[in-house]
Amino acid sequence: MTFVWLVAGLVLLVVGADALAKGASRLAAAAGISPLVIGLTIVAFGTSAPEMAVSVGAAWSGQADLALGNVVGSNLFNILSVLSLSSVASPAGIAVPEAAMMFDIPVMIGVALACLPIFFAGYVITRWNGALFLLYYLAYTAYLILATFGSAMLWFVIPLTAVMLAVLAFRFHRSKWPN
Repeated sequence: MTFVWLVAGLVLLVVGADALAKGASRLAAAAGISPLVIGLTIVAFGTSAPEMAVSVGAAWSGQADLALGNVVGSNLFNILSVLSLSSVASPAGIAVPEAAMMFDIPVMIGVALACLPIFFAGYVITRWNGALFLLYYLAYTAYLILATFGSAMLWFVIPLTAVMLAVLAFRFHRSKWPN
């Protein structure tokens, strides 16, 4: 019976992946948005949501090693296996759009480098680090969406971020101020 469930799950996974890819392509075309932006936002979130559930559940139950292993393993698998198998399956390989080379790839490298101090300073990802990386993700996603729709990033997100950082700095400074 377990084998039947395994096969059924794999079949549904293939059908779901195909539906997600086709739906994302149609959405991008209908909205006039770059398929790269759809892939970097909706598809990325959709494929990562199960990993997030596993990692949050593992962290919640005190299995930090499982949570970290899931994230690191997933990223390595995505870059080294999924991307390589996709390029092998594609007749012409996978062309990296210039937009990705100019922004998304440097952001990915920057985030990887931003992890280094965490690992050099006690090997602990604190709640503050987690919140900061979550804010980075939200800012990156907001940038992708807003850059697609014009200069909203320049006139909305950057000032809002500056105000938010000023408020956080003020609150932090006030909490450390002697009474």
